[in-house]
Amino acid sequence: MSLFQQPARTSGTENILRRLEWTVIRRLDGLLHGDYQSLFRGFGLDLADLREYQYHDDVRYIDWNVTARLMTPYVRVYNEDREVTAWFLLDLSPSVDFGSHVKKRSVSTEFVTVLARLLTRHGNRVGALFYGDSVDTVIPTRSGRRHALHILHRMLSRPERSGSAATNLRDFLHSAFRVLQRRSLIFVVSDFISTPGWAEPLAYLARRHEVLAVRLYDPLEMELPDLGLVVMRDAETGEQLFVDTHDRAFRQRFSALAERREKELRSAFRQAGVDALELSTNDDLVDTILRFADLRKRRSQLAAGGSLPKHLRGSHEVSMA
Repeated sequence: MSLFQQPARTSGTENILRRLEWTVIRRLDGLLHGDYQSLFRGFGLDLADLREYQYHDDVRYIDWNVTARLMTPYVRVYNEDREVTAWFLLDLSPSVDFGSHVKKRSVSTEFVTVLARLLTRHGNRVGALFYGDSVDTVIPTRSGRRHALHILHRMLSRPERSGSAATNLRDFLHSAFRVLQRRSLIFVVSDFISTPGWAEPLAYLARRHEVLAVRLYDPLEMELPDLGLVVMRDAETGEQLFVDTHDRAFRQRFSALAERREKELRSAFRQAGVDALELSTNDDLVDTILRFADLRKRRSQLAAGGSLPKHLRGSHEVSMA
């Protein structure tokens, strides 16, 4: 290339990913350290072969059926599965386009992009399912930086929806169960504003995969400030309502309803047996991913017979079923 030739203009998605690599991933590199191993570890062992028992073999790997049949002790030989296959199940229904300062969709996009890049640069594969009124996009799992850029581009190029039928996460999760066959790490990224009934298919999904519910929310969804007379619009149906937020009794009723919904959400996550990571539009993304790393680390310790640390018991930010 000529010294006087200008380089091609960097695409918008490349700029966004580069910004996240400098502002988020670079910070995480200095904070996670050895936690990368627990963050990106595979899910188990694949049976490779059977052979006769030898001195010092682990007796837990003895195959008693083969041993009884051949009258000679045989042990299973395994290959450790270190590669992670991760899927992002993305709720992109109209309600995620709400935000008092930053939209929930933007928070979702940055979270997914950073996790996809962290995973793919360690040789793991990521894919995504997009949900609007139904599962309308399936991005197969691949690795590499270009694939992380591809997922980011598809999220950014997706137009906002002005309104639709009410979100039905139950159908979304049923569809995902049929599509995702290999055991994977699954992020269900949603505000979970949906018709009821999604806890059961989420539980089915968690029996086959390791599932993390990433719940998006905005502080205004929890408590209304005194803004006077305002028009409130249901992002899902487009229905509008004229309300007086100066009315203290109305604000209290709103907060009570929000609190009841919070309890119902936590109950649904417990019933489904999945961990939940709360992600506010005001949250620092680095802190959120560090919570995720801590969550996976603690889950591994629990699986090995450890106990849950006190600072995670009953936490609003991280719940473990």
